Amino acid sequence: MGAGHDHGHSHGGPPPGTSGTAAAAYKGRLRIALGITLTVLVAEIAGSALTGSLALLADAGHMATDAVGVGMALVAIHFANRPSSGRRTYGYARAEILAALLNCLLLLGVGGFILYEAVGRLMEPADVPGGTTVIFGLVGVVANLISLALLMRGQKESLNVRGAFLEVLSDALGSFAVVVSAVVIMLTGWTQADPIASLLIGLMIVPRTLKLLREALDVLLEAAPKDVDMDEIRAHITALPGVQDLHDLHVWTITSGMPVLSAHVVVDHLALDSVGHEKMLHDLQACLGEHFDVEHCTFQLEPGGHAEHEAKLCH
Repeated sequence: MGAGHDHGHSHGGPPPGTSGTAAAAYKGRLRIALGITLTVLVAEIAGSALTGSLALLADAGHMATDAVGVGMALVAIHFANRPSSGRRTYGYARAEILAALLNCLLLLGVGGFILYEAVGRLMEPADVPGGTTVIFGLVGVVANLISLALLMRGQKESLNVRGAFLEVLSDALGSFAVVVSAVVIMLTGWTQADPIASLLIGLMIVPRTLKLLREALDVLLEAAPKDVDMDEIRAHITALPGVQDLHDLHVWTITSGMPVLSAHVVVDHLALDSVGHEKMLHDLQACLGEHFDVEHCTFQLEPGGHAEHEAKLCH
């Protein structure tokens, strides 16, 4: 005997009054960030052509991947919030995670390219006019700080938005490194400051990208969310009156802000009549809703010994 029940609640996600995935509430801000990124990209390419600065070109290259990354995030949000269908029962919610994964690959690629070019420039330094480079670097710093402010809240709620946020953060740090290297060149004439700044930009990109990559892969591999303690969930459920045991407990994430739980709960016979059944489901919902941030919960209530019968049916 079994029964399924779905229960939804939220402790995070989009701001009140919005709907869809966690990232959907930030489409407007992502569009603004994309516009800023494209503007700075054009400015830095022009600045690099005028000054010959590798650090400025490296930051422009990173800006280009940012533009692609933010664009992918916006496209993913569009698809992720399309309604579910007969075959795709969760719709295209995973599109946002795939976008975050592609962002990681882009970031790792541009980081590797920057490191490669910087090593070559260290061996053969080039003359870089510090004053002009400072101006273009400051434009990048200010623009990226505006984008960071726009995406600050969203990056805490969505891996998709976090991918865009991390790219912008790396750009902000990169633009700052460009400014510092240009000032050093102006004051000392030490042209190797430019490729050293490029190395720092590359090294700043990689660790954050690997962290985001690991989180995206965890979602795709349906690992339990990092803020969910499986043992604690099991302890809370089995402590409820009438619960004898628990098996087939699964917690995974469809996309950012959409954790899901399913479990087979072994109960005593009193919980299997119509009144006890409803009360048990209510108790389970209340337990999960009060203590854990799980968006959707599905429970199957079953008598003792049913699991062995169930296993035979699955052969």
